[in-house]
Amino acid sequence: MLNIADTLYDWCRAARPFALATIVDVHGSAPLPVGTALAVDTDGNAVGSISGGCVEGAVYELCQQVLADRGAPARARFGYSDDDAFAVGLTCGGELDVLVQHVDPADQPHLTTALEAVTQGRPTALAQIIDGPEDLLGRTLSLLGDGSAYDGTLGSPGEDRAVAAQARALLRAGRTSRIEVGGDADTCPERLSVLVHTHAPRPRMLIFGAVDFAGALSQAGHFLGYRVTVCDARPVFATSTRFPHADDVVVDWPHRYLEHTEVDARTAVCVLTHDAKFDIPLLRLALDLPVGYVGAMGSRRTHDHRLKALREAGVLEDRLAHLHSPIGLDLGAHTSEETAISITAEIIAHTHRGTGLPLTRGTGPIHPPAPGAPPSATRTAA
Repeated sequence: MLNIADTLYDWCRAARPFALATIVDVHGSAPLPVGTALAVDTDGNAVGSISGGCVEGAVYELCQQVLADRGAPARARFGYSDDDAFAVGLTCGGELDVLVQHVDPADQPHLTTALEAVTQGRPTALAQIIDGPEDLLGRTLSLLGDGSAYDGTLGSPGEDRAVAAQARALLRAGRTSRIEVGGDADTCPERLSVLVHTHAPRPRMLIFGAVDFAGALSQAGHFLGYRVTVCDARPVFATSTRFPHADDVVVDWPHRYLEHTEVDARTAVCVLTHDAKFDIPLLRLALDLPVGYVGAMGSRRTHDHRLKALREAGVLEDRLAHLHSPIGLDLGAHTSEETAISITAEIIAHTHRGTGLPLTRGTGPIHPPAPGAPPSATRTAA
């Protein structure tokens, strides 16, 4: 639905009900992906597309019917018809599953806030129930910014927390995806299929230092869904040939590049050079920026010297507390690949407030309560 967020936001602000048709599943070849939507308001105005034109008329009529009935959501499947080339269908040979629901902005006020965030370019996730009990179909839950809190409800606190946890991960990766939750009598009694719509660029991983470890780390970061940049002041080392998994390879002084590039609360800064002439001005700047993670490679002796130099450069203790150095978790890593896993494991643990300890040493729920959830809430793995 976020493909038509601008118009939906205008309709929500005007408290104008509308019918929303969303692609919830695709089989074979289809022109548009899951999550794409078409909407029709009470005046018959239509916006969006779900097939590039070949089934729009039928979907428009279904939307008008749902608007008129103000009843339960309707489902439809559209596919190519061999018997009648002019029948409603997809000439590309694929099939679309479409959910059409009546939306009254007054019933879901958080939807207006979420759509506004999308129109302003802010990271946003909207979770929409697309399969489950009829009275829950179409309900939504939204996460804004870093996803630390959520708004709306899908039916029960347990379901909300389970969906929010997975939606938060999808938001970080900037991926729209269908997830399954529930079926647990203790926390999520209803089995639900939920489509999580996300609006967010991929989070950034900035790797400073075109060293061997950077090659493995750029590959691991790419695998986790980061937009990876490798930066080094030495052109002979900073080449796309050496770092094929990086989205960008930049030749520049690290602190100068960081000063002018875009970062946010999801950005991970990994300093691998362990060379003071690069590290100190870079870390001094990085620790003053609103990034999610700052880590620096080096021995414990290097770390002690680095802290002394940063203090002399005017970095305050409360900022130094945000520095992960030596970088990574203690996994006993030796190779570049093992070290990359150690670093990304620490980033994941820091991002999701994990302990980094073996699960066998813990008790209680595997996943702690989500930030923003009620204090008494607990979650099980969904």
